[in-house]
Amino acid sequence: MSVFSNTAQDSAEDRGQYAQAVLALLGSRKPVDVLRATPGVAARAMATLTPEQLKTPEMPGKWSVAQVLRHLADTDVVWGWRMRLILAQDRPSITGFDQDLWANRLDYANADANESLEVFAVLRRDNLRLIDRATPADLERVGVHAERGEESAGYLVRLYAGHDLMHLAQIERIKRAVT
Repeated sequence: MSVFSNTAQDSAEDRGQYAQAVLALLGSRKPVDVLRATPGVAARAMATLTPEQLKTPEMPGKWSVAQVLRHLADTDVVWGWRMRLILAQDRPSITGFDQDLWANRLDYANADANESLEVFAVLRRDNLRLIDRATPADLERVGVHAERGEESAGYLVRLYAGHDLMHLAQIERIKRAVT
């Protein structure tokens, strides 16, 4: 299993290793720059793929580019909700979500890549609006994640930027496998 695996069955230690690995991908890059650039990078990455290639997983049991794009869109729904809770409420409870259940039950296998990218771009612009307006004190506000404990708004900004980088690398890996 990869350190970048993130399932509901993972132990607390595995979840901690996942978060650290994702944050390490960010390195010294500015998280907001990464978050702002991701929809365009994803659009350029998928532009050379045929509709069939967009729906072809890199190998059996893995995701296709279309599925990754749907995941990115849905993850921005989750991230936006978490940020809104933290910015508007005092120490809100934050639930986790099982990305594999979402992928299966929300039919990522039949996701339209272009539609998912469009939804992702709109959600991302709106979520960045929140970040752009947040004060340093806002970014220190915390929510209590059911699986990972206290997480500040600023931490989530960094975590989701690293998450973007992880999935952009995945898209490039899938492209190499299907072309």
